[in-house]
Amino acid sequence: MKPPLLLALVLNLVLITPPFLSAAPMTSITYPAASGPGQGKHIVFLTGDEEYRSEEGLPMLAKILSQRYGFTCTVLFALDADGTINPDNNTSLSNPAALDQADGIVMGLRFRQWPDEAMQHFADAVARGVPIVALRTSTHAFNFPAKSPSAFKSFNNFGREVLGENWVSHWGANRRGATRGIIEPGAESDPLLHGVTEIFGDSGAYETHPVVDAKILVRGQVLKGMSPSDVPDTYLKKRKSDGVEQPINDPLMPIAWTRINHNAKGTTNRVFCTTMGAATDLSNEDFRRLVINAVLAGFELQIPARADVRYVDAYDPAPYAFKGYRRGLTPVDHALGQVLRPGTPPPAAPVKKD
Repeated sequence: MKPPLLLALVLNLVLITPPFLSAAPMTSITYPAASGPGQGKHIVFLTGDEEYRSEEGLPMLAKILSQRYGFTCTVLFALDADGTINPDNNTSLSNPAALDQADGIVMGLRFRQWPDEAMQHFADAVARGVPIVALRTSTHAFNFPAKSPSAFKSFNNFGREVLGENWVSHWGANRRGATRGIIEPGAESDPLLHGVTEIFGDSGAYETHPVVDAKILVRGQVLKGMSPSDVPDTYLKKRKSDGVEQPINDPLMPIAWTRINHNAKGTTNRVFCTTMGAATDLSNEDFRRLVINAVLAGFELQIPARADVRYVDAYDPAPYAFKGYRRGLTPVDHALGQVLRPGTPPPAAPVKKD
């Protein structure tokens, strides 16, 4: 056999070797595109929050967008040195170079302190003007200490500057008052709200005051309990932003909005931000549809009257809680066709009320 032919056969074997036979563990997971309007577009999903289980919710969304809408979807995780997913590791982002090929970003981050190399990939993607869909704690995605040597400490204000709002405070109490979505008067005809009628999430609402150029789509009604049938709550609450006391639901806090972010380099990001987005919130079909619609809108694709948001694989997310992530899982546990195994239960801990 001639050496060039032998070399070609070896290269082919390397290229077709399945990831599970490779010696190197998978640090991220990519779902290939099925047919659909997203053909040719690559979305990178950024997971990494300590409480709301983005490491479970975002792979589920990525499967829907790849298999029902034709996007190539890559999900990145916070990992420990042994390759297992640990969302508490706020300095880790697996495979950040994937952001160099991102046509869009879906993010569920909280208080990350990535190394400058990883931050550069993210900053470059934002500067290119990719559309951004940001969930829950992404309003406070980064938190570099004042003494950090990072060149990216300005990203502590990424929420306000790019998404339209930073972290302000809890408004509805987690695990005591769920959130009902109320469509903003005048926004009913917005394409992002096609097929969206009954938004409900078991995470508490945040205090928010989006920038003036944001278009508010949905506000959050704080309920007296954790069921969709519970009535609105009525207690008084003091706003952290200005110290003014108001009834908890008068006015309602914005929980979903859009805006156009203008970058210094002359590009623009089409932004959708929602302060809902716990993995359990995404069990609600209409909230899931709102997020899928937002992705389509970010790419200026036609939004159907009722987007297909059926799960691709079974979805039973862990309840949101600090230290509540499933231990021992790796990116391959989120593969297509895989039912997420339970993982090692987290250690018992007091339930936090905020």
